[in-house]
Amino acid sequence: MYPEILRISFLHTYGALVALAFLAALWTATRLAKPAGLNADAVVNLGIYCALSAIAGAKLMMFLVDIPYYARYPSEIFTLATLQAGGVFYGGLIAALAIAWWYMRRTRLPALKTADVFAPAIALGHGIGRLGCFSAGCCWGLECHLPWAVTFTNPVANQLVGVPLGVPLHPTQLYESFAEFVIFGVLYWRIRDPHRPGAIISLYLMLYSTARFVVEFFRYHEQANPFGGPLDTGQLISLALFLLGAAYFVVRLYRYRLSTS
Repeated sequence: MYPEILRISFLHTYGALVALAFLAALWTATRLAKPAGLNADAVVNLGIYCALSAIAGAKLMMFLVDIPYYARYPSEIFTLATLQAGGVFYGGLIAALAIAWWYMRRTRLPALKTADVFAPAIALGHGIGRLGCFSAGCCWGLECHLPWAVTFTNPVANQLVGVPLGVPLHPTQLYESFAEFVIFGVLYWRIRDPHRPGAIISLYLMLYSTARFVVEFFRYHEQANPFGGPLDTGQLISLALFLLGAAYFVVRLYRYRLSTS
């Protein structure tokens, strides 16, 4: 909608909101670290490492999902549009989780307890980041004629991300942003109650993967699913993450039954 701030072409709204998202997420994680008995400095460092790896992972996943396109047009990899693109969130999440696992082993931070602290922070940051996507026009939805449909008219948005102008679309960025804010509220409320380590991050994986799975039905995908089938790549990853989160509760229930038998 508003890809530029005050018509300053090099200062994009997307970048400003992503920066705000990172600061809000880092502040939230730091705030939750102390009650959880975690080293706040180590949590801050972990947040910075995860942010940097998430940027790289999101870009890499973007290339992997669109391999046929970049194979045909390899020069597009080095364009300004590619540099400005946010990438694929799941790629960033996977890369951040890998770096987090390495850093927590190195600093001996308890993995599940630390992940629980970061879960609400990720939801909040991602919700703000999706507002940046909406401002830039990226990750747009399919054409629709519902009362809440949005129509992009700014030619800068079309130049930056290719969003069609003058066409009513599903505001998929706002769908996901709203879902993330709701998830943040649920997790922030839940983490303050007594819970076993791993319960919050597992709940996040289940809630977000469900929301993302549904939103993908309304989102426009320029490139076809490289794996074929009725589900796109994001939905397949969503299913995997949901099962990963659900596995925690299955194992917990199994252990509880063993302890009471």
